[in-house]
Amino acid sequence: MTRIPPPHPTAWSPEPMGFDPAGLEAAVGFALAHESPWPRDLHAHIAGGYFEPPPDNAILGRTAPRGGPNGVVLRHGQVAARWGDTRQVDMTFSVAKSYLAMLAGLAVGDRLISDLDAPVGAQVRDGGFAGPHNGAVTWRQLLQNTSEWEGSLFGKADTIDRGRNLVVEGQGRKGMPRPLHPPGQYWEYNDVRVNRVSLALLRVFGRPLPEVFAERVMRPIGASADWRWEGYETSWVEVGGRRVQSVPGGGHWGGGVFIHAEDQARIGQLALQDGVWDGRRILPEGWVAQCSTPCALNPQYGLLWWLNTGRSRWPSASEASVCFSGAGGNITWIDPASGVVAVLRWVDPARLDGFMAAVGAALR
Repeated sequence: MTRIPPPHPTAWSPEPMGFDPAGLEAAVGFALAHESPWPRDLHAHIAGGYFEPPPDNAILGRTAPRGGPNGVVLRHGQVAARWGDTRQVDMTFSVAKSYLAMLAGLAVGDRLISDLDAPVGAQVRDGGFAGPHNGAVTWRQLLQNTSEWEGSLFGKADTIDRGRNLVVEGQGRKGMPRPLHPPGQYWEYNDVRVNRVSLALLRVFGRPLPEVFAERVMRPIGASADWRWEGYETSWVEVGGRRVQSVPGGGHWGGGVFIHAEDQARIGQLALQDGVWDGRRILPEGWVAQCSTPCALNPQYGLLWWLNTGRSRWPSASEASVCFSGAGGNITWIDPASGVVAVLRWVDPARLDGFMAAVGAALR
């Protein structure tokens, strides 16, 4: 029977939960032995041109130095292992994209978005979806990273992330103004376009997304009040006569979600439980399945969630596994096949599959 973590701030006491203790200890040791190569000074790291060279690397939102590696493993909702300071609030980068997908699900459930395959411009009339190209972009395409949306937002042009190669992040050449494909015909991981998703969701909710996320997700699952979701100094917009900040889907240029591992584990457990928490439906029925459905242009991607289709991304994990992934080694791994949710903070991303293998070997 699945149990859920007690509401914050109750202390989490690990129990074996169907693991071989020595094997689980080895998995924790593996995570600690493979810390992220990123430096602790994240502001200097970003400003130094890790993602792109000047002037495109200009930081627009707050940053914070990162702490040490930490993490937690849940099985069937019970804490099985933890390491480091699991209440250390840190930047999470693109994990925020997966949270945007949850907010999109709430908008669908509220009928604020009636059809994922409808043009966004039919509802969002702020000039961002004008013209034949951007006017054809649908909600699904934005959420799958296949929109090919063109333009600038909050001082960043979509061309900055054209040609982005996640395999060689920080090493490859990007930012080339390649010709655009029609919307829905090309997959590209582009933070400016994801930020356009966020602004579109802000328009349909008519409220700041952090307020919605706190009220509809975080409080019902017993999360702390320690997290925050911040925007850019340039991302203030007017919504319903109120000046509010649109928040990004990452920390590429600062801002984004600052959160600790325990709260992230709760969010992962919510996804594992198909959007239901303590008998209450939080996410609309079927939304987790939508987010976990492979994109035709990139089977390793769903609706802003990373997938393991064909076990091609993480061979040691089940095909049903999904991850919320942020740069620098910020991972929430959700494995419905084993009932495992694991949060890893500041692990070397290249070693994630090794951690998954160690956890799998420890299962009884």
